[in-house]
Amino acid sequence: MGFMSMSKLETIRWAAGACALVLLAAGPASAQLSQNADAPVDITADALEVVNTQCLSIWSGSAEALQDRTRLRADVLKTYNKKAPAKGGAKGASCGALDRMEAIGNVYYVTPQQRVRGDAADYDVAGETIVITGDVVAVNGQNVLRGERLTVNVATGDAQMEANSKGRAGKARPRAVIYPSQQPAGQSAQRR
Repeated sequence: MGFMSMSKLETIRWAAGACALVLLAAGPASAQLSQNADAPVDITADALEVVNTQCLSIWSGSAEALQDRTRLRADVLKTYNKKAPAKGGAKGASCGALDRMEAIGNVYYVTPQQRVRGDAADYDVAGETIVITGDVVAVNGQNVLRGERLTVNVATGDAQMEANSKGRAGKARPRAVIYPSQQPAGQSAQRR
């Protein structure tokens, strides 16, 4: 039985791949939950409250955003849009492009390849970052990554998992369980 070791760079690359939340944004002006940016985003919940003066939409009660085959679920989804100048002589400001999105309570992000769970998530369009906090668990196949705070740069794919605990006695330190790739039947694994 072979031993698999991973460098820090390989671990970060796996974390970025395992955390499909990097797919939330194609660019600064649009929300993208799946790789298919042209697919419509369908948001549903038990209730919707729109606060036009704040350019805020609050989707509460089993909220779910679906694009293509990708889902973002939470107890509450809040979308914040940028304020834009009033159009055609209308009073006040109107709401423009998406600025950020919050997912609160029992957060799940599911793609055909990966599943990520956390207590809360905050997606910042301009900063091109997604921060998932709480008891964060990212699963890709049998591979599992755990921690308390996952920050992903959606432009570069770089990811960082953090925890408040330090040292060997810290129970909440970032942890990954990674299984070697499976070889097709009849091929033997190469030893290093």
